[in-house]
Amino acid sequence: MFKIRTGLIVAAAAIGFTASGFAASAQELVVGAAGNPGGLAVFVAQDKGFFAKNGVDVKVEIRNTGSELSKGLRAGEFDFAPAAFTNLPAALERGLNVRGIVGYVGAAFEKTTADEVVALIASKDSGINSVADLKGKKVGVTFGSTGDLWLLQALKEVGLGRNDIDRINTRPPSLVSVLDTGGVDAIVAWEPFNFRTLKKVAGSRIIKRGGDLVCFCAYLHGNPDTVYGDEEKTQKFVDAIAEAAAYVRNPANREEVAEIGTRFVNMTKEEVLAGLDFWVYDPRIGENTAKAFRKSVELLIEQKKMKTQYDPARYLDSKFIRSTMKRHPEWFADLGKGS
Repeated sequence: MFKIRTGLIVAAAAIGFTASGFAASAQELVVGAAGNPGGLAVFVAQDKGFFAKNGVDVKVEIRNTGSELSKGLRAGEFDFAPAAFTNLPAALERGLNVRGIVGYVGAAFEKTTADEVVALIASKDSGINSVADLKGKKVGVTFGSTGDLWLLQALKEVGLGRNDIDRINTRPPSLVSVLDTGGVDAIVAWEPFNFRTLKKVAGSRIIKRGGDLVCFCAYLHGNPDTVYGDEEKTQKFVDAIAEAAAYVRNPANREEVAEIGTRFVNMTKEEVLAGLDFWVYDPRIGENTAKAFRKSVELLIEQKKMKTQYDPARYLDSKFIRSTMKRHPEWFADLGKGS
């Protein structure tokens, strides 16, 4: 049976991080988050004082893409940052040395694939009414993102490949405008960009949403020296994220959570509320999380972005979140059993 790493202290890889590269002081953690509704648990933990309540001082830094977050972590700008299963394993294979300790977004604890937050949106006059109609069309997508891997899987479903379309590498903030100006026929995006596109681009429509093609899931991680150098601090950080995620999931808090989101990133309250219908905030790590990781690796190998399987136990460490679950079952009572 698969065993998730439960506390083995590992020295930082020489090519990855050094203690002298830490951005934070002994008292403060610097946490990176994405500039979209995916970061709501982090934003709420900061705004509602859950970090302070659980005994940790945190500064939150926002970045637009997962690659920017990973680069920031490697450069010592953050102590903890998220990355998605659909691109992180390739970085791990290349030598990135980090440990995933708590869920950021996604339903991997319960499902190996969950991607309702991703959608293919076509312009009014594109002639696109199905994924099969993408042949020969220009599609805006952020290369290396979960949306990119989702698109390739959606094409595969209908017998098409990456060479059957013209993929245009587009940064997330530009996805709406590139469709609006006619630079592409369709885009693949996630919330809030899907909601924003449908509001701004007249006649645009969703061609496909989700479909269990990939796991749109990401975990907060840090280098081993950060994770294990002060395990009490790491535990406090994980506790705060879990408490905040429970607050985000509570339907009674939707309006307040949306307001908090607008104070951290460039989103309207309406956009945050729309995103809450699709983003999943489950901080747990379990057996199914490892299966979701393996499935993502298989897809990356198939797309020739990785060479071999990567043992999820080298990345995932469940001991901190399992401690949280044991001491605070009330923060998880609304979630399914999963694994």
